[in-house]
Amino acid sequence: MNRLRIAAIAAALMAASAGHAEEAKHRIAIQVDQNDPAVMNLALNNAANVRKYYAAKGETVAIEIVAYGPGLAMFVADHSPVEDRISAMSLEYPEITFSACGNTHAALNKKAGHEVPLLDEAKEVPSGVVRLMELQDEGYAYVKP
Repeated sequence: MNRLRIAAIAAALMAASAGHAEEAKHRIAIQVDQNDPAVMNLALNNAANVRKYYAAKGETVAIEIVAYGPGLAMFVADHSPVEDRISAMSLEYPEITFSACGNTHAALNKKAGHEVPLLDEAKEVPSGVVRLMELQDEGYAYVKP
């Protein structure tokens, strides 16, 4: 499947999942702030396990993984060690979304001297920390693996 088609599917799923998040009975925000594939895989495992648990109970859940600081490296296109897993999960589980810190991305772009592309599945938010605060204000549980 080419990247453009994947991007179109991911965009459609993100739009659908935005409405899903508002309707979900359970909500969880997962923080990733380390450039460590083991930490990111733990976050992805947490997300998959939470989704599976509530699916088995017939209940809805919204899961948002927020990356900032060194953790943003997990969302850098063509460099993320978990890129394939994130792509597969976002297609299979629309209730799992990915947010990338705009502040960190801007600093990364400045340091690199060019635009550093992020994974199509990651939507950029102005601030990862602020996004986590907003999610908690909206009743999301908070987890840091």
